[in-house]
Amino acid sequence: MERNLKLILRYDGSPYHGWQMQDNAITVQQCVSEAVERILSKKVTIYGCSRTDSGVHANTYCCNFKIDTDKNCEAIRKGIDAVLPQSIAVLDCEDVSMDFNARFSCKGKEYIYKIWNSNVKNPFLTNYALHYPYYLDAEMLDREVKAFIGTHDFSAFCAAGNTTSTNVRTITDCWVKREGDLITFSVTGDGFLYNMVRIMVGTAIYIGRGKIKEGTIEEIINSKDRTRAGITAKPHGLYLNRVFYDDLKMPDGN
Repeated sequence: MERNLKLILRYDGSPYHGWQMQDNAITVQQCVSEAVERILSKKVTIYGCSRTDSGVHANTYCCNFKIDTDKNCEAIRKGIDAVLPQSIAVLDCEDVSMDFNARFSCKGKEYIYKIWNSNVKNPFLTNYALHYPYYLDAEMLDREVKAFIGTHDFSAFCAAGNTTSTNVRTITDCWVKREGDLITFSVTGDGFLYNMVRIMVGTAIYIGRGKIKEGTIEEIINSKDRTRAGITAKPHGLYLNRVFYDDLKMPDGN
């Protein structure tokens, strides 16, 4: 009897060229597909909740595949987890309805971006946080980024190559906080454009450095002009932290 299995993953994106399968590069999707085939002796199509870019991490990542097997979910989870690289973990496996799709059933996502804000680099965060040596006022930036909240056309925060039919997205929460030298930027919404979060972070950094005037995020959004926003922050500070679905309990990310 065919089943639809949902996997919850956590992965370090440093060794991979993103999630999506590619012909000439190692990706997370490829590793998961090969692990499933090895454990269940069948080829499957893995559907992922997001196309994370090269070097981007995931504290919580949801994917699903359909297969005919009578193995119980915990045995499947343990088996797949055991043969995956150390950089990918399987947190959970469960049966879901046959119409569930990790991408199209997703109702929202939360991303976080980590900045090591010190004039001394942290070698333990080389691949896991952006090192930015100039002081950033996290409290001021927290006030500034609240302008992202709401339903807007985010064309000014979208990289070239975006293929979505509309650039309108709804942001439900956005904040910045500091813990010691580590600054965390968080944003939650119903969906995100290509490089949108990284451009939001880059804009916040430019505001913090005085390269973009305080109080102008709303103007930048309304301009729909990519040149008005800040840089695209590097990928290694970005994490898909949580994904949201109707009637499905999901891990809390960090």
